[in-house]
Amino acid sequence: RSAPQRATGPSREAWQPRAPAGAARNAGDSALWDLQARQRQQSLAGLLGVTLSPVFTTAQTVVIGTPEQMAASAAALWEKGATLLKIKLDARLISERMVAIRAAVPEATLIVDANESWRPEGLAARCQLLADLNVAMLEQPLPAQDEAALENFSHPWPRCAEESGSTGGSLKALTGRYDMINIKLDKTGGLTEALALATEAREQGFGLMLGCMLCTSRAISAALPLMPQVSFADLDGPTWLAVDVEPALRFTTGQLHL
Repeated sequence: RSAPQRATGPSREAWQPRAPAGAARNAGDSALWDLQARQRQQSLAGLLGVTLSPVFTTAQTVVIGTPEQMAASAAALWEKGATLLKIKLDARLISERMVAIRAAVPEATLIVDANESWRPEGLAARCQLLADLNVAMLEQPLPAQDEAALENFSHPWPRCAEESGSTGGSLKALTGRYDMINIKLDKTGGLTEALALATEAREQGFGLMLGCMLCTSRAISAALPLMPQVSFADLDGPTWLAVDVEPALRFTTGQLHL
């Protein structure tokens, strides 16, 4: 019998300029990676020559609420086994929330995501508070138009860019302002751009975090080849869904199992 005919279509490189960086391009890019892996009868990680651990630590998110609510949520996640907690903050009750959370989970690793909600005024005091509470990383504290305030700003822990550094070519403006980049495939437009961004970021001295939007296990699977390169992972998107795709990745509190 002759060999089965392979499906043909645009290459990943040809697909990139057909859509702007975002979720739609990510879907197409992921499908092309999956097609190539299936054609070669390999996993995506195997196709890229990446060895993945069978278990990964992923952050569990503590959503914005009252100080008491957030402390209780953090304590419940810790008791279920989560060791890395991502704390969502806005510009209100920062001290009250963080002090309550740290008191509830004194041994947890905390990363803070301010989602561009802070302003340069008061930034130094807020950063000192986080340092006093042994926070491991601060993500996107200021909106892009205010990021000049971060230049040469003294800080004891990494600052991570999310909104500001999602595609190649965006990193130059972040030098001296951020120490890490949070890579999300729905923002880079897929694994192809994410791999290029990771390489460029590391060459320029940035550390890496791997994040996600609200998504299915299929979207997380496409991002996993980046895991060996990152310091933090926040991949709990599928755990917020009522129904995931099948087959789904297996999550326990704070861990992703392959």
